[in-house]
Amino acid sequence: MDRVNATTPSASSASSADDLARAAFAALRTPEGEQLLAELRDHDPADELATATRLRRAHPAQLVSAALGQARLRQRAVAKFGALDAYRMYFTPNGVEQATRTSVAAHRAARFAGLGVRSVADLCCGIGGDAIALARAGISVLAVDRDPLTAEVARANAEALGLGELIEVRCADVTEIDTAPYDAVFVDPARRGAGGGAARSASGRGGGRAAGGRIFDPEAYSPPLSWATAAALKAPRAALKIAPGIPHEAIGPQAEAEWISDGGDVKEAVLWYGEGIAPGSFRATLLPSGATLSAPAPLPAPPVGPVGRYLYEPDGAVIRAHLVADLVERCGGRLVDETIAYITSDEPFSSPYVAGYRITDELPFSMKRLKALLRERRVGVLTVKKRGSAVEPEELRRRMKLSGPNAATVFLTRVAGAPTMLIGHPLG
Repeated sequence: MDRVNATTPSASSASSADDLARAAFAALRTPEGEQLLAELRDHDPADELATATRLRRAHPAQLVSAALGQARLRQRAVAKFGALDAYRMYFTPNGVEQATRTSVAAHRAARFAGLGVRSVADLCCGIGGDAIALARAGISVLAVDRDPLTAEVARANAEALGLGELIEVRCADVTEIDTAPYDAVFVDPARRGAGGGAARSASGRGGGRAAGGRIFDPEAYSPPLSWATAAALKAPRAALKIAPGIPHEAIGPQAEAEWISDGGDVKEAVLWYGEGIAPGSFRATLLPSGATLSAPAPLPAPPVGPVGRYLYEPDGAVIRAHLVADLVERCGGRLVDETIAYITSDEPFSSPYVAGYRITDELPFSMKRLKALLRERRVGVLTVKKRGSAVEPEELRRRMKLSGPNAATVFLTRVAGAPTMLIGHPLG
């Protein structure tokens, strides 16, 4: 009887692909690879075929392919890391997609530093975005990822940014790391499926981050939220990065939950544990201002009433943190509908946590009536916002056939359960 090979064909293929990827990355860090990357900094992806043909006359085809791929990733990474860092760093496709935005990572690092933290075990470090922010805050970091290529990329990034002395990168199973010597633990589990392949184990990200669809069950994270929480509770202080859509019932009573938005877009949620944290509280933080709204527990349901002269749209982090009632109380207003996060009041209210509008018209939903009103007002620029409506903004704009020098904002929503259009203009 033939002996069964201990390595399955799929495992062998995966290992071979990993080896090729690491070899390609190593080639990029040679003088020839660095020269190619510098030359490709500002290249136009639309001209990639011609560029590749030209470069292959002087360089190996595999190196050219790797350099072009890395150049594309660096261009994508500028939005998260800024040009100064992005063009010195190295990336994997999943690493660019899943890495923490610099502004968010810097906020978290500053909060760690403010708590007196001087050393952090960064578990599931990916390409090192959070480790970089922590090091820049003067914190020494053990950055751990179980995927060899991802660990190499993180190490290269620490060196490229001059932070190698503060960041130790280790390729290891995060569940086997002794975090006792560190002031704090930070865990950023993978929150994407394996993209059709075998699921990774709970020992870390695997290939940086899996390329499949988003995972909504916190116990399907890699490692699971329950493991990450247990690791956090063993540390003096800890932070767990989670998806902003996490159900509130999945958040344990020991955690302070913080939702963070940047430029109005909700980026992530963080569960904080340990000394200096307010267990059971909810927080919304807005970047770049750093404004923070918090409450020890959700307030009772706010009142509902008719649309007043002003309408306020809470920031997404405030909505996710269930702090809309706090804003309703502050402005002395009410909701337009018990299921819709639009606040209305009869007096103006200024707050960094809301965008305010002066309402000029309230109409039952009707495309025909809206088109007539916009034509009468000579509106050529229309901003469409919606909550509780199935109408697509682009389709509505197309059907309005806009023309004129004026601008307006229309809210497609429900008022006391009825489909309604609110027309107005931004305050200020």
